[in-house]
Amino acid sequence: MKIKVLVSDNLHQSGVDIFANNPNIEVVVKTGMAPEELLQVVQDVNGLVIRSATKVTKAVIEAAKHLKVVGRAGTGLDNVDIPEATKHGVVVMNTPGGNTVTTGEHAISMMLALARNIPQAAHSMREGRWEKKRFQGREVYNKTLGIIGMGRIGTVVATRAQGLKMRILGYDPFVKKEMVTSCGVEMVSLDELFARSDFITLHTPKTKDTAHVINRDAFKKMKKGVMIVNCARGGLIDEAALVDALQEGIVAGAALDVFEQEPPVGSPLVLMGNVICTPHLGASTEEAQENVAVAIAEQMVDYLVNATVKNAVNAPSVSGEALIQLKPYLTLAEAMGSFQAQINEGPIDSVTIEYIGEVSKLDITPLRHSILRGLLYPVMRDEVNYVNAPSLAKARGIHLTESTIESAEDFTTLIRLTVKSGNQQNVLSGTIFGKYEPRLVRINEFRLEAIPEGHLLFIYNTDKPGVIGAIGTTIGKHDINIARMQVGQEKERGQNVILLTTDTPITSECLAEVRALPHVAKAQALDL
Repeated sequence: MKIKVLVSDNLHQSGVDIFANNPNIEVVVKTGMAPEELLQVVQDVNGLVIRSATKVTKAVIEAAKHLKVVGRAGTGLDNVDIPEATKHGVVVMNTPGGNTVTTGEHAISMMLALARNIPQAAHSMREGRWEKKRFQGREVYNKTLGIIGMGRIGTVVATRAQGLKMRILGYDPFVKKEMVTSCGVEMVSLDELFARSDFITLHTPKTKDTAHVINRDAFKKMKKGVMIVNCARGGLIDEAALVDALQEGIVAGAALDVFEQEPPVGSPLVLMGNVICTPHLGASTEEAQENVAVAIAEQMVDYLVNATVKNAVNAPSVSGEALIQLKPYLTLAEAMGSFQAQINEGPIDSVTIEYIGEVSKLDITPLRHSILRGLLYPVMRDEVNYVNAPSLAKARGIHLTESTIESAEDFTTLIRLTVKSGNQQNVLSGTIFGKYEPRLVRINEFRLEAIPEGHLLFIYNTDKPGVIGAIGTTIGKHDINIARMQVGQEKERGQNVILLTTDTPITSECLAEVRALPHVAKAQALDL
């Protein structure tokens, strides 16, 4: 019986042909289905190929009893319930990097079109007018371009802007200055980028830290007449604040390929004369669509026919037998990487991983990949997976050292992860209780026993009576329930670390109040 693959979104024919030409696979192309129809069609499929239109919900995964893999021809996976897929043993793959050049080129195209009023002038000509003076533009030569996010796409934009003889500023708290000097980029603070840039373009994932990174306060810091380009993610710009900044003349023009709501029904931005809008075309070139279609088809065939995992966001490349033994360690390793990424400040210089005791006898390669994915995911989101994490870490200048130590210390098995950034160093240790229960057992000099999952609040405080009570009262005032609390003491210095697990995320207002409490030195909201 053949392996059945369903293509539910538009896919370049080159990708469809790879499936069709494999004698072990039957490919069915059926696009534009309503959710109810998809639930019926998906019941007997082994592989599902999507782009951004199909929503792979819990209901879809439960209906697809024979589903083994979901493949996204592209990067973003907001439309896939990854935890539910993982729970059902469904591998989720994407094609990071396939859209890099085309998205960078689109941002440059949008900037040039914005600077020279090209879409508006073309529309005027179609209406029979000749308005040469009205559409006078500006040169980009010798102007300053501020790039927020110096990952792969940001770097592409920088190299193209170099050719346009622009001055280039970059902001990315996770990228070292020396990694982008060849692109002619001067790394600066976000406030300095706002103050000096004539054009600003965004190339960062949307996270809790980057949502509305351009907001009302940011517009107050910008040059009057700045122009803004967003071909990255909707929600990086506060659109209501952008409308006001455009009307007030703070922003001379904006070019938007992405929106907080897509399509942007009813958005005033679409109707404003100094705004250029495109319908999420960043990845829409013939070359890019062929690249990602071929890549996802080859990856899925390799998995469905040969059981080889590539670019999976929820499964490291290990055999099924090894996965049973490694699974609790993989969960622990990724959580430790993510924890370190979120408590660390600034770009990471080095990572040291020590495998101590029983874990030292296992295959550490998948553990390394899991730690590095956890370390990079809070910054890079869906661009990083279990396969490319080591190469992305290397590209960011992160030096990796590993060692295995057979003799155990206080625990029969232990992973110790040390992360250095500038003058800062954080040490995190984790173990497995019983056979399947990951635990964090050390944070720097503090010993504790914490489950590494969920919404967390991490606090450094002075060990004084009433501090823990005040923290609990403050959190309760915001209707946030504390599910678990772990305290680690260092009596010699009179300090504590507190790790709280909450039922709902800590709000920014609650976090600000906790930080303002007496004897609280530091508080950070984390998600694992």
